Amino acid sequence: MRIGFYGFGSIARLAARIALKRGYEIVGAVDIDPNLVGRDIGEVLGLGERLGVEVSRDPVEALGDADVVIHATGSFLDRVFPQIATVLDMGIDVVSTCETLAYPYYRYPVLARKLDEKARSRNVAVIGTGVNPGFILDTLPIILSTSVPTVKRIRAIRVLDAAKRRESFRKKVGIGGDPREVEEKLRRGELTGHVGYAESALLIADAAGIPVSKVVEEQHVVVAEHDVESHGIKIEKGRVLGVEGWAKLYSGDEEVVTVVLRAVVGEEDRDEIEIEGEEFSVKWRSSGTHGDYATASIVLSIAEVITSCRPGLLTMVDIIPFKPFFSRTLPEAR
Repeated sequence: MRIGFYGFGSIARLAARIALKRGYEIVGAVDIDPNLVGRDIGEVLGLGERLGVEVSRDPVEALGDADVVIHATGSFLDRVFPQIATVLDMGIDVVSTCETLAYPYYRYPVLARKLDEKARSRNVAVIGTGVNPGFILDTLPIILSTSVPTVKRIRAIRVLDAAKRRESFRKKVGIGGDPREVEEKLRRGELTGHVGYAESALLIADAAGIPVSKVVEEQHVVVAEHDVESHGIKIEKGRVLGVEGWAKLYSGDEEVVTVVLRAVVGEEDRDEIEIEGEEFSVKWRSSGTHGDYATASIVLSIAEVITSCRPGLLTMVDIIPFKPFFSRTLPEAR
């Protein structure tokens, strides 16, 4: 498989290293960082050898020989739409880490329709995925719910020690900042925190065919009640430890899907999923998932299959062969 990268930041470079281990060929990379442009990809990746492919500013020049392009430049579809559209116009499938592309019908229904039309017209596919949205808080709950005959509600929680994450992640959740300033920056969009609570919840609802009456999405800072230190990061009492947010989906007056993410310095890494069923319930817990490695692995795994998928705009629901059956979606509940 020949892979191109649109955006060659930390996640894309990690995916590139894994791609080479898997035996894929990297045919091009695009970025605007002057520290990267013109450098050989092998040098950028620290491989100790040149690959004969340089990072370029021009996607048409750099990505034309790719079978699939891994797109990793931003979280919001309205800002990255032209980049994705350019690759689709070249007749190349796209797997993007753009969080709001994971379920774009919620925030960007018009852009979603345009992407679908463009991809269909070029006979290629485009999908947004990653560890979250894309896996832990949506795909995995969908898969786990398959063993429950009749589901009543799903709750998924992801907790991670933000001190272990890369610097860019720590910055976007406001670690060490003044709580009021960070809250205001989150409100204005100067800091993103986590993006994709609603997208994850809506992916579950879409898989289940749940009629959604209301979506509630919130995100707030978590303030240190005492001095905290983890993995070399020290946070004083009263400063920001990270963020906690959630999305809740209602069908009628009933809360049917809840997803929560808590990225806080000093927390115990863990992922938890609860499937409450009529016949029995399932509770699953892990010791945590490494977000960067997981994202890189997931986008590459989807890149392996996207060329055989139907053309158009896809979500993970179109990829996986499972779906929950909620009591309110069964014939007797209607």
